[in-house]
This record gives sequence, C-alpha cells and structure tokens, in this order.
Amino acid sequence: MKRKISVADIDSVHLYGRNDANLRLLQDSFDVHVTARGGEITISGDAPEVALAETVLTEMARLVRQGRTVQREDVEYAINMIRSGRAEELSRFHESEKRLRDLKKPVEARTVGQQAYVDALKQHDIVVAIGPAGTGKTYLAVAMAVAALRRNEVERIVLVRPAVEAGESLGYLPGDFQEKIAPYLQPLYDALRDMMDPERVKRLIEVGTIEVIPLAYMRGRTLNDAFVILDEAQNSTMPQMQMFLTRLGFNSRTAITGDITQIDLANREMSGLVKIQDVLSGIDGIKFVYLTESDVVRHRLVREIVKAFDRYARAGAQPNTSHRGEGSD
Repeated sequence: MKRKISVADIDSVHLYGRNDANLRLLQDSFDVHVTARGGEITISGDAPEVALAETVLTEMARLVRQGRTVQREDVEYAINMIRSGRAEELSRFHESEKRLRDLKKPVEARTVGQQAYVDALKQHDIVVAIGPAGTGKTYLAVAMAVAALRRNEVERIVLVRPAVEAGESLGYLPGDFQEKIAPYLQPLYDALRDMMDPERVKRLIEVGTIEVIPLAYMRGRTLNDAFVILDEAQNSTMPQMQMFLTRLGFNSRTAITGDITQIDLANREMSGLVKIQDVLSGIDGIKFVYLTESDVVRHRLVREIVKAFDRYARAGAQPNTSHRGEGSD
C-alpha cells in the first residue's frame, strides 16, 4: 500500500528534522518505507502500518502549521500514543489551546497528561500531581502561579519545599540556616526565573509578594489570596502534610507535587503524599493527577531511565507505588 501526503504548504525543515531525522524515526518505528520529494511524502508498506505512520505524520504536520518545530520527542510521543490506540485523544490535544499566557517566554503543555494537569489547576482549588522526574509537575505549577499573579487573580505566590534530601541532614551542611536551605529551594528559584525577569523576581521576593520557604515555616499561618505550591511533597510526613493543607485561606489555590518512587524519609511509610491519596479521595474541589513516563519532556534518556526504574521497582515489589498509573492520564 502507498499513501501520499502533501506538505507543500509548510517548511519541511520544521517537519522532517535535521537530516530528515524525524522521517527516519518514523520509518524505523513502523514497518514502512518513507520518502520525501517536492513537498510530498510517500509512505509504503503493509496497510495497517502505513495507516499508523500516516496518522503520526498528519499530527506532526499539524504541529508545524501551529508554528512548532517538531522535535524527536514529539514524534516519539505521537508514535507511543497512536500505537496504544489513543490517536483521537492525541488529535484533540493538538487542536486545543495549550500555551500559558502572561509569562516571559511561552510555556505550554507538551503531553495529554500535562494538559490534564494544567486543566486541573484551572478548575480545582487543590491539585495533587504525582509522577516521575521530568513530567513538568513543578514547572507547570509555577507557570500557572506566575500567570495568576500577573492577572491579579492572587496577591502572592508561596513556594514550599521540605528540607529533606537523599538522607542528608541540615545540621551537617555548612553556613547559617539560609545558606543551609538554599540548595533545597534552588529548583523553585530556577523555575521562577524562567517565567519572569530575574530582577523582577528579586524585587517581588524582597517585598514578600513571592516567598520561597521550607515547609517548617508554614506552621501557624493562614494564606489568603495566594497560589501555594508544595514541591517534593513525597518528603513530607503525614503531620506536615496535614499542617500544610490546613494553611489554605480564602481565594487561594494549592498545588502539591511529588514522586512517590523517590521518598527520602527515613521511614518511607511516613510519607504524607502517599497517605493523602486515600485520606482525601473523593473530596469535591481536590483533584489528583497522575503523570507517567509518557509525560517526561526532558532528554529522551530520562524517559528510558524512568521506565527502567519502574521495571526494577515492580520486579522487587517496592512499597508505596500502588497508586501509580491511575487517574487522568
């Protein structure tokens, strides 16, 4: 079977990739032969494989018509979605408005799971995002918080992290307390500076419009008119999680993010992020979003690493992962 697809209306460089890498990936992923000539792509092979490859190519051409340059990760994601029978879901995702406005540079959801996460942040007062590294849990939450601040929907942003990391103790780190906690909070500063001019970030922190603080500093506070993000929440205990959740005030929103396969607490069973999946299940206004390795948007090897660790965890019957893979993605 042969199918011809016209792409004469778009810049082939943005579709084909450097040295036609995207077309070669398409050819290697399906049992087809792909050739491009004169603004036309020909796909030949067995009918079922040709149909799948054509669907992928059509979706990639749609991205180029939207102003995107197709990356290898885009092609891999489309292949995985279409191979798993989710072509219609992918098509709806590509047709939707994904870009977040009111930021220094464009930020957009790159996967169906990320779009579900962004939609949840728009529609619910408390959103809990659970998934592996590289799925945009923190980055998208910070983007939504900055956009809400710029639209005057909230008066401040509060970014929170537990001061726990890979079994290390703050007491053994050099410097005063602020110097000790700086490494734990740096990822939040990095995300902020991607969304806003660094000088503006500095000014807003100085006047208290943006706070980046350890979880322990939340006790006794009530946060009104705020967008609050608890990052690395798998390293909070259940009492800490309860304390954090009860800080929510009027006209405030909360995002809680974490990876329950990366718990650094001495007792993994104490993780508040694991336990609230049962405690808060079914409460109106609270949404759990589960991201998977298919939502990883970092280097392609990060996705392969996540898959490898998942296989290893399943083989070893690791605890605290029973909820992975359920939910909106």
